[in-house]
Amino acid sequence: MSHEASSVWESAQVVGVLKEVKEHERRVSLTPKGAAALVADGRTVIVEAGAGLGSGFKDDEYSAAGARIAPTADAVFAEATLLLHVKEPQPAEFGKFRAHHTLFTYLHLAAAPDVAEALCASGCRAIAYESVEIDRTFPLLAPMSMVAGRLATQIAASYLEARNGGRGMLMGGLPGVEPTTVLVIGAGVSGRHAAEVAAGMGAEVIVADLAIERAQAVARDCGPLARAIVSTPQAIEELAPITEVMVGAVLAPGHKAPIVITKKVLDLMPEGSVVVDIAIDQGGCVEGVQLTSHADPVRLMGRVRVSATPNMPAAVPRSSTAALTAATLPYVRALASGWSAALSVHGELVGAVNVESGRVVHPAVADDLG
Repeated sequence: MSHEASSVWESAQVVGVLKEVKEHERRVSLTPKGAAALVADGRTVIVEAGAGLGSGFKDDEYSAAGARIAPTADAVFAEATLLLHVKEPQPAEFGKFRAHHTLFTYLHLAAAPDVAEALCASGCRAIAYESVEIDRTFPLLAPMSMVAGRLATQIAASYLEARNGGRGMLMGGLPGVEPTTVLVIGAGVSGRHAAEVAAGMGAEVIVADLAIERAQAVARDCGPLARAIVSTPQAIEELAPITEVMVGAVLAPGHKAPIVITKKVLDLMPEGSVVVDIAIDQGGCVEGVQLTSHADPVRLMGRVRVSATPNMPAAVPRSSTAALTAATLPYVRALASGWSAALSVHGELVGAVNVESGRVVHPAVADDLG
């Protein structure tokens, strides 16, 4: 790293809040209350004009919190040293990063080699929310995983309706009528929340995970209509003909998601069934899956409708922004004090650095990117 960049990274940071430019992304990386906390710490906070509007936060709310409103993204890049984003940088932003910048955001670089290349070219330090890990838990991934899990079940319930091309079923059935069978593959945070919402709606829930103890723990919390199985290709194929909803909620931290829902499984599911691929931000866990969007959230794959929309929490931006800021703010406040000061409080940030001084330094990401 250059001496100049190192010196800036060690100093107190000017915090910049960038407006999201990814299509359909309405979240913002910091609430006005979060900005007020940083200002109270003595930090300068610069917010790009309109950055919070998608989440319902107006510029004057940030101004009242003590932040300064910058007219353009270029103005934020020029003055801020700690840049806050929600999603990975987009091509229009690639050339704006400099070596002295620290970027703190969701990156998912294993599925975005062009972003990794651009960040390396800039020489900046890029820290990924999803790579912050404490005792095999991911505190900055968890809140958005909760939102994605809950949304997955809502989406599935909607697209089971005949008017949306589905099988014409209520998620919870009726007295004397069989409920929908929901198979949740992956018993992590998003899988747990998908399963809990499905169970709360009255569905029959099956939770599949490689670790049966984890699946059993989720199933127990979902009530008497839930059960757990070991996740194997054979088990998923056997359940496919009686499963109206599948939720792919697998996570391989830092890596592309494994394929757990194959084309054969899709062919075996009842006509009008629904699959939701929560793992799409990491490449997807459905074989042959194509991206969907918030404007067009499902795509027909054979007889089954598949939803594979990146940034699922962007559909509920105000809730998602509040949850994200609550999780990230302690780290932002630490990083704003300078790198060494941040590590003295949150040593786990070392392992969250994905790119630094022109290199991909996170081993799992580097492995996937070759």
